Amino acid sequence: MPGSSFGQAFRVTTAGESHGPGNVVIVDGCPPGLALSEEDLRPDLSRRKPGQSVLTTQRMESDEPEILSGVYEGRTTGTPIAILVRNTDQRSKDYASIAEVYRPGHADYTYDAKYGFRDPRGGGRSSARETVARVAAGAIAKKLIHEAFGGRVIAYVKQVGDVVAQIDEPAGVTLTQVETLPDGSPNLVRCPDPDAASRMVSLIDEVRRDLDSIGGVSEIVATNVPAGLGEPVFDKLRADLGKALFSLPAVLGVEFGSGFASARMRGSAHNDVFLAAERETSPPDVPSLRTASNRHGGMLGGISSGMPIVMRAAIKPTSSLAREQDTADVHGRATTLRTKGRHDPCLLPRFPPIGEAMVAIVLADHWLRWTGSRRVSTST
Repeated sequence: MPGSSFGQAFRVTTAGESHGPGNVVIVDGCPPGLALSEEDLRPDLSRRKPGQSVLTTQRMESDEPEILSGVYEGRTTGTPIAILVRNTDQRSKDYASIAEVYRPGHADYTYDAKYGFRDPRGGGRSSARETVARVAAGAIAKKLIHEAFGGRVIAYVKQVGDVVAQIDEPAGVTLTQVETLPDGSPNLVRCPDPDAASRMVSLIDEVRRDLDSIGGVSEIVATNVPAGLGEPVFDKLRADLGKALFSLPAVLGVEFGSGFASARMRGSAHNDVFLAAERETSPPDVPSLRTASNRHGGMLGGISSGMPIVMRAAIKPTSSLAREQDTADVHGRATTLRTKGRHDPCLLPRFPPIGEAMVAIVLADHWLRWTGSRRVSTST
């Protein structure tokens, strides 16, 4: 299928369906010598996998990765890295009764319009199950950018329905705050504001009991990113990050920095004033600067500024509902359906590792491109 690859210097290709034998990812362009094992992939795969709590789908997958190539004696060889994650808990029979019915909010109709043929089991290739391959690739990208420039990517749930978290310092949020509540218990909704997290859990449970679903917003922050990543025209860092996030199932909106709020501001209030930096965030041949505020979201002219890259993704409510919905079948006849199977009442709790993966992949790609585009110093 065209469109299954992403990136240039750090290129990711995925294959697999929701109810097939498994999902595969091939990562091409990872430099040799990076320490890598299945253990490096497991934490983020565990954060993404289904069956974590009553707030997520009860499909039970171990999501155990198998590295098939590209690693020798615990280090990458510079050749393509192939990773397989097998599917073990498919229930394809749940979809037999709706094989000829178009599910509202899904890609069933548009797949038929494009290909004239589709895999109806769980959405096939358009299912969020495909993101397990991206998270495996993202774990490699995270390790690469951390070793290359100390880069870190953290995502968390900012909003569910009308419950909005108060996050004063996005760049200061830690993985521990996202994964664990102050009392040490698991943070089921992955919101670093404990009060908002509690209200989000209640709201998700309410819509679940009502056989419905709810959407929300995830905020993603990349820190320690050096100034200079990105291209000035079509391959702007912002553009590639936007494409990366929009390529994920259920993402209907993306904004950076002040985002849509900038439409109500004057330039004198929106511009971020440059200041001398307290630490190095720039190449040695340009001054090290920071800005007093970060309304630009860490990118200027499509190129990273050295400030934290802050972005938000709007996630729609899950389309598969156990309640009856009006729809049409493949013959154009009006009908109704009630979706069987196991589905998330809210996609937000499992989204952070997926969003992190795509952002890390873009940063790894642009870092490798940047290292080959810097001018050669002529100083002696």
